[in-house]
Amino acid sequence: MNILAVDPGSISAAYAFVGSIITVGDVPVADKMVAAADWHRIVKQMDPDVCVFEKVGSMPKQGIASAFRFGLGTGLLRGVVAGLGVPVVEVVPTKWKKHFNLGADKERGRALALSRFPTVSGLDRKKDHGRADALLMILWYMETQR
Repeated sequence: MNILAVDPGSISAAYAFVGSIITVGDVPVADKMVAAADWHRIVKQMDPDVCVFEKVGSMPKQGIASAFRFGLGTGLLRGVVAGLGVPVVEVVPTKWKKHFNLGADKERGRALALSRFPTVSGLDRKKDHGRADALLMILWYMETQR
């Protein structure tokens, strides 16, 4: 089974894919927004059977323009996946993090992803936590939803 997971955002979205290969990456961005055509090519090439999508909302004290940009980016990510006919499983961060006994510390999640997927490249930097989160969402799906 080919599984895609997305940690959404407008300019900092990340994804992971588990299938015949395991890969992580950042969603392409152009002009400070998700580059939908490039994202479409990536998802189409992966040909996922399902997409685990983190269900998120705007952050407290986030400005109106920032919240709008975040929502637009998230909508573009979801729209591409839906347009390709990929079923989506939504999971709130608290649910998949509770499964792994993780709190808000992004480094703990990255460390767990590194230990569970030691051969995957692209998790080396602190700022790769979104990629690690996407991998852990796939692992959550594999352990709880199948």
